[in-house]
Amino acid sequence: MLREDERLDYLLAEDMKIIQSPSVFAFSLDAVLLANFVYVPIQKGNLVDLCTGNGVIPLLLSKRTKGKIIGVEIQEKIYDMAKRSVQYNELEEQIEIIHGDIKHMPAYVGHSKFDVVTCNPPYFPTPNEEEINKNEHFAIARHEIYCTLEDVIRVSSQLLKQGGKAAFVHRPERLLDIVTLMRQYRLEPKRLRFVYPKEGKEANTILIEGTKDGNRGLKILPPLVVYAQNGEYTSELKHILYGE
Repeated sequence: MLREDERLDYLLAEDMKIIQSPSVFAFSLDAVLLANFVYVPIQKGNLVDLCTGNGVIPLLLSKRTKGKIIGVEIQEKIYDMAKRSVQYNELEEQIEIIHGDIKHMPAYVGHSKFDVVTCNPPYFPTPNEEEINKNEHFAIARHEIYCTLEDVIRVSSQLLKQGGKAAFVHRPERLLDIVTLMRQYRLEPKRLRFVYPKEGKEANTILIEGTKDGNRGLKILPPLVVYAQNGEYTSELKHILYGE
């Protein structure tokens, strides 16, 4: 099942394995935090993860819901890794991985069909050609080459049912852009959490969830701190990562 230069890594808290490779962009803590943060229906429902990469968010969500999950990835190599990870964990009945452009998904899988949309999108605008990473897999994962923040939020709204939830992980410097675009595309921000590398440091990640055509009213959740002063993960992070 493994190709050249690939390996199987544990998703520690979930007793699953995922295919990864040093030559492509591996999943990050941000994806794990998003999968833990987002609201999910427990017994049934339709969920879709945009920019799914090697499928880490669908795999993690499969432990929280019995609903059907779709992951969408534009890069063929990484799509293939995600699909084989689903097969390895024997989750083909619950998770479908689609190779395609997220901008085409409303026409492909249906408008207003989903209860939940998640996305860990590219964080950075496309830089000058000389500044972009020479590894195309890293460049596409990090920079808005194939989709912009507006594309992600517009498509999320198109896919969601009224009352459905959209959740994103991003950088704090894009917060006002995210909120503005969410409201423009009928996703009312409802929950926001700031993630800090350590106490006393500036936040370096945000988790935000909105409801399609929801009422106004934003909850700011308690801060999430990744590392304690001794350099170890905090107890909350240990619980998220390892189930401790």
